[in-house]
This record gives sequence, C-alpha cells and structure tokens, in this order.
Amino acid sequence: MTKTLTDNQFEQETAQGLVVVDFWAPWCGPCRMQSPIIDELSEELDGQVEFYKMNVDEERQVPQEFGIMSIPTLIVKKDGQVVEKLIGLHDKARLNDILSRYMA
Repeated sequence: MTKTLTDNQFEQETAQGLVVVDFWAPWCGPCRMQSPIIDELSEELDGQVEFYKMNVDEERQVPQEFGIMSIPTLIVKKDGQVVEKLIGLHDKARLNDILSRYMA
C-alpha cells in the first residue's frame, strides 16, 4: 500500500529497508500516469518494498533538499542511502527491474 509522506516524517520513514518515494503533484499529467503503476507495485512487493508519495506542492523541504526540479521523480533508498533517482515516467517492468537489484 502506498502511503503519504510529509517533510517531518521523511528521515524516519525512509531510514531502513528498501523504500521508493514518488515526488508528484495533482496537476501533473505524467504523475497521474505513474501513480497506478506505483500502486500496483506496492501491492505486488508488499513486505519487500515500502512505497510513499510526496506532494511537492504541500511538502517543499525534502524535494528542495533532493533537488527535485521535474516530476514525477522517484527516489529509491536502501537502508537510508539514495541508490537511484529516476526522473520522468517509468513503466512497471523497468521499475521492477531496478528494484529487484536491491531486494535482499
């Protein structure tokens, strides 16, 4: 299940395990296309990967820290370290391939 993430929760929620944060905004067309793909993966990889969404219009600190200039942007963290930064729309097969590299 995909959860909403705020600036205040970011460090704590993404400090352990394999985590994907989807930086998005409601007005962004490609973000709306990415969303169902993220939701599908979140169900299929439940227990292996945590999925979060961060609305860049509501939460500004973390997107600024990560230099998010284009959305959608996905950040993949493994045990608190950023291992991938994916800009733009990505299909399910590509995301699955990338995440499988980091699953233990």
